[in-house]
Amino acid sequence: PSIAAGIYRKRFNKGPRIEPDDSLDWAGNFAHMMGVPDPTGEFANMMRLYMVLHSDHEGGNVSAHTCHCVGSALSDPFYAVSAGLNGLAGPLHGLANQECLRFVLALKEKYNGVPTKKQLVDFAWETLNAGKVIPGYGHAVLRVTDPRFLAFRDFGLKVCPDDEVFKIVDLLFNTIPDVLKEHGKAKNPWPNVDAGSGSLLYHFGVKEFDYYTVLFGVSRSLGMLSQLIMSRGLGEPIERPKSVGTDWVKKFVGAE
Repeated sequence: PSIAAGIYRKRFNKGPRIEPDDSLDWAGNFAHMMGVPDPTGEFANMMRLYMVLHSDHEGGNVSAHTCHCVGSALSDPFYAVSAGLNGLAGPLHGLANQECLRFVLALKEKYNGVPTKKQLVDFAWETLNAGKVIPGYGHAVLRVTDPRFLAFRDFGLKVCPDDEVFKIVDLLFNTIPDVLKEHGKAKNPWPNVDAGSGSLLYHFGVKEFDYYTVLFGVSRSLGMLSQLIMSRGLGEPIERPKSVGTDWVKKFVGAE
């Protein structure tokens, strides 16, 4: 957290690095070192929520799986976590909340504020009929509303219910699933965690999109290390994925 907060201060010209405060908890200290104005203490509360919800969700995602794979060779935990973070740097894994937030901001600009539900329904159909997707909706594993999204939504309803960006996020939640159900192609019409997390960062003034993946990485490191410790404690063997031969490849592509 100290390194990541220092990067935020230096990279985005926020002033000198802020020393840690040992009297604070892990996420609260991180919020303190970022130096984001927080007169109510709600930014620190949001970071506590963010750090827990993004720490890990299952071992099949790219960053958690990569850390587990490298760690299974009994590599140093620093090496294993670094490998996981390199996976997180990939745009298909670590840039989702930026994409969702850009979609929300584009809606806000298009309609000069919060659109009506009818406008949003029409826009959703235009997007889907153009062969595009609604960012933040659908998940490779979940077939229900992502509980992490609901936790962020509950926080937003309490802290910033009148924020226009958050109001669009909430309107999307109350509109898009029905459109996707009618469309019929999405296996999961419900929002995932990325549909809402960016709007809360934006509300508190953290608008540097390039930094969002760093925040994700700080949080995910906590989950990856916890998983690594558990794997070592259980004595799990080195990971060795199955492989296939050229005969299987030929059969798969219909070359035989």
